[in-house]
Amino acid sequence: MATYLPEGYRTQCASAANFHTIASVRDAMLSRQILESRALVCDAGHNLIVDLGCMKGMIPREECAIGIREGTTRDIAILSKVNKPVCFRITDVRSDEKFRPYALLSRREVQEECRSHYLSTLKAGDIIRGKITHMESFGCFVDIGCGVIALLPIDAISVSRISHPRDRFFTGQNIYCIVRSVEPNGRISLSHKELLGTWEENAALFAPGETVGGIVRSVESYGVFIELTPNLAGLAECKEGVKVGQHASVFIKSLIPERMKVKLILVDSFDSDEPPAPLSYYIKEGHLDRFIYSPAMSSRTIETVFESSETIPAVACSAGIGQHT
Repeated sequence: MATYLPEGYRTQCASAANFHTIASVRDAMLSRQILESRALVCDAGHNLIVDLGCMKGMIPREECAIGIREGTTRDIAILSKVNKPVCFRITDVRSDEKFRPYALLSRREVQEECRSHYLSTLKAGDIIRGKITHMESFGCFVDIGCGVIALLPIDAISVSRISHPRDRFFTGQNIYCIVRSVEPNGRISLSHKELLGTWEENAALFAPGETVGGIVRSVESYGVFIELTPNLAGLAECKEGVKVGQHASVFIKSLIPERMKVKLILVDSFDSDEPPAPLSYYIKEGHLDRFIYSPAMSSRTIETVFESSETIPAVACSAGIGQHT
């Protein structure tokens, strides 16, 4: 829902807070508009200070995030917002002891509204926007609306196996994701790989006889797995000196849809510090009850079912790219 976007989406549009007069600030307060601005400072009392243009705004500590008042959210969640966009609603306009006007703001109020009006309506299979806020080895944390965070596990990022989410994303990146499950307590878990295309859609980008670029994702005793796209990888024979994470040039020997195999010859591998390539999404909106990765003629069916709270993994790490013969 466009009203409850991840933080950072509004700073370049009309809903960014850049007021020229006190009257315009009061109008925004009366209209209960959701605004966004960059947090300039976190003061000694852990209040966030933002720039509204004609005046400063203050988000009191307990209004900085859901859970601060109750003690279930740590103050590091406030400190970490400095120099980043934050959403809020203007709740009052006051003057300090020097008669300088300033605005009182609430981020917590916006987050609570986002939860009750938007996030509570989501179902498994809904496709939504998100923004990467933080990455760990087990997955990444994604802002799915007004700074409310959901987890995207590493095994749900792509079909091709990666060792860390930074192999696919960068912090602050806008992505699309799909609701994997909604727990009874309202906590949302995400997936991503179902939006990056089926085996056939990805294989259609390549043809036998071509030499193309790839990334080494795994080095095993029986071969080297090389990613051609996030949802397609193939196997090449082992070659001395090849390391995980290297870029590669590969010759495509064959594409075998019945077995979901891509047979490759490794021409060269080399170190590179290039950032992750931009993602190509095959689906960006709507709802999926089921995603079938495997081709119709394949002997195996690999799918994700979103019809219940218990989700079948779309592709086990070995399913789309392993067990080559």
